[in-house]
Amino acid sequence: MIEWLWPWMLVLAPLPWLVHRLATPARSQDPALRAPFFDEWQQLSESQQTHTSASGTIPTLSLWLLWLLLLVAAARPVWIGEPIELPNSGRDLMLAVDISGSMRIEDMQLGQTVARRIDAVRQLGAQFIERRTGDRLGLILFGTNAYVQSPLSFDTATVKRFLLEARIGFAGQETAIGDAIGLAVKRLKERPAQSRVLILLTDGQDTASSVQPLDAAKLAANLGIRIYTIGIGADEMTLPGLFGSSFGSRKVNPSTELDEAGLQEIAKTTGGQYFRAHDPQELANIYQLLDQLEPVEQETATYRPRQALGYLPLLLALLLSFLLALRHCWRSADWRITKRNTQALREGL
Repeated sequence: MIEWLWPWMLVLAPLPWLVHRLATPARSQDPALRAPFFDEWQQLSESQQTHTSASGTIPTLSLWLLWLLLLVAAARPVWIGEPIELPNSGRDLMLAVDISGSMRIEDMQLGQTVARRIDAVRQLGAQFIERRTGDRLGLILFGTNAYVQSPLSFDTATVKRFLLEARIGFAGQETAIGDAIGLAVKRLKERPAQSRVLILLTDGQDTASSVQPLDAAKLAANLGIRIYTIGIGADEMTLPGLFGSSFGSRKVNPSTELDEAGLQEIAKTTGGQYFRAHDPQELANIYQLLDQLEPVEQETATYRPRQALGYLPLLLALLLSFLLALRHCWRSADWRITKRNTQALREGL
């Protein structure tokens, strides 16, 4: 089906005819000029007029066709395809990721190296996002403040890129868990109640929120938002001794600041679960477990593909203009040849 975005442009079709009919003819008042060899010029003019009258209909029709093609292009025709249904099944899922100063602690074993917590979260979180086909994803980053890095969107590639670009300190050095939950509630409350999910990942306890995390969790529970909390960080790591050697080294618990009881209470209040990730492998297992959440069927979305067709009449108009220009050049060449022949004949006489 063809749709015209500016159909009123076609009303201008009779404009050249109206101008021709209504415009006042120009009256020349140039003084007379005495021309030698008037008879020869008159003969040349008569031959040209005879030839023009025989073929004058063709350029007139061509000019009309050229005008109509330009109007059709200006009317902006668009081809509307058949409706296509897009499956819109899945959840509205927000990821809230802690990027406070403690996320730089190096206690996560990635391959043969020990990596920072934020590096493990970014790497495994990106893989989790890639598998979110059919889900609408959003990303919240929080430290001293919480902010939406990406609103809910089917564009998981962009959400993944934003997570990979997250840097420690962007949101401050402290931890605002309650504010992150409150911001997620604000974004999720307008969505269908059966599909509201928040995954909150942190390695500490709330130290900077304007609202208590448990109060925010109760509000989320009232709105039907499930919160899955993940506590990240190893229980034990070895600090090197003198000059980096084992002499004087000691073992410490780098996760003493992790508020597991608070995270468990948040998850329990909203009907979610609490998970503990001591290393990247456990974090990957948690993401795989979260993959098994049952999707909720929502209304299917439909769209009709659209393709602009204005370029077709423009191409035809360009081709027709080119042919008319060639015809004019050809006739001009014939006229010059006839003129030279007439002049040669006159000189011969």
